[in-house]
Amino acid sequence: MLDLVEYAVKLAGDLGASYSEARYHGINGFTIYTRNGNVIGSGITSRRGIAVRVVVNGALGFAATPELTRDGVRKTVEKAVSLAKAVSQLMKKPLKQDDSRLGRARYSVVAGKPFDSIPLDEKVNYMTELWRNIQGSTKEARIPVLTVTYNEWTEEKTIVNSDGGYVESSIPRITMYYNVVVTSPVKGSLQRWEQLGGSGGLELLEKWRLHEKLPEEVGRYEEILFKAVPPPTDPVDVIVGSEIVGLVVHESCGHPSEADRIMGREAAQAGKSFIKPGMQGSRIGNEYATVIDDPTIPGSYGFYLYDDEAVPARARYLYKEGVIYEHLQNRFTAPFYNTRSNGAARAMDYASEPIIRMANTYLKPGDMSFEELLESVKRGVYIKSYMEWNIDDERWSQRYVGLEAYMIENGELKGYVRNPVLEVTTKSFYSSIDGVDRNLEFYAGTCGKGEPSQGVPVWFGGPNVKLKNIRLRSTVG
Repeated sequence: MLDLVEYAVKLAGDLGASYSEARYHGINGFTIYTRNGNVIGSGITSRRGIAVRVVVNGALGFAATPELTRDGVRKTVEKAVSLAKAVSQLMKKPLKQDDSRLGRARYSVVAGKPFDSIPLDEKVNYMTELWRNIQGSTKEARIPVLTVTYNEWTEEKTIVNSDGGYVESSIPRITMYYNVVVTSPVKGSLQRWEQLGGSGGLELLEKWRLHEKLPEEVGRYEEILFKAVPPPTDPVDVIVGSEIVGLVVHESCGHPSEADRIMGREAAQAGKSFIKPGMQGSRIGNEYATVIDDPTIPGSYGFYLYDDEAVPARARYLYKEGVIYEHLQNRFTAPFYNTRSNGAARAMDYASEPIIRMANTYLKPGDMSFEELLESVKRGVYIKSYMEWNIDDERWSQRYVGLEAYMIENGELKGYVRNPVLEVTTKSFYSSIDGVDRNLEFYAGTCGKGEPSQGVPVWFGGPNVKLKNIRLRSTVG
């Protein structure tokens, strides 16, 4: 593939491109789907191709092909150059690129247990046993459905550009999705949907311990159905679990910090941002509000060491001690901010252009234990996980409905709370933080953005966070 991408870059220059890049991008994977212990589908995925992006007369052109031959690449380069030339006549301002230091490297993630170290029938048994394991976990409630998806896949890239960048990488990943419903004709239903993911091999299955985790969860959900009480109606302190904190920082910090979204590119696609040009340095929260996005965390689902423009990855401080500090940038947005790319350009597959994406986004943990955080609450609610959520188009007003939640009395957990609803604005959340513990936890997701839509692997997370004086709502009448 290296010969083909080098040929594409050289040919683009010969055809008049002032900048060119070519990326071989291959994704090979295997998936199993089960429902209530039965295999309902499986499949092999293989998507391979070469993407070409060029700048001609200050305009960008992009084209891609699955035809991995010199003739296929030649046609693709010609198409990208032709598109850029056509668009250049409409450009009011020519695009500029920064002068980022580019990488020349090869790297890979080594699986502790390769995908082929366990035969197919054992993987199927692993999936079907999950349904058998949760039988008997409830006494009165029913479990009408458990769906589980298992996906193993390896992503390979070879990236070359005319500014000297050259990066080869290979990253194996595993992800699992499960959805379980617990229901009672008298008490209603609860639903739990979760995604697990990481870079590595089959050793991740041992780490996740789903065969132990699921029966315990299902038993708790039945107790919530039958024993939980409505949340208090007066303002109380609320401890927000790391799962919700991770989702909050992903949605209310990561997305609005994408430079292309701030500049308006995503307005008709994945939405807008409350952050406007010139707001760097503005206060959004208190000293606890530090949000970091770091692609280099070993084993993470969003792991990479170089982005798709060959820029070295690093930790990005999006909010720092309550201040809007740094945006996610690529080489084309950075000049508008008089800065350099911080390595945030990623594409979903060969047919997708690199756009600005998050990787692993989290709230910085503190130095308290969870017990100390609890002890600081005289009366309140601990919301550990969520069942549903939503956020507005500018990433400002948001709502999270708790799933597993507890009353707190004099620093102790006292009983379940049913469907507490946390409604906050972005600024009120980050300004109301009164303490964070040191228990940093991550959760997997597939982040969507762009048009056509691109889904890329990410982690989001944080510690447990205490909010002061919050009025909760409820979905229970």
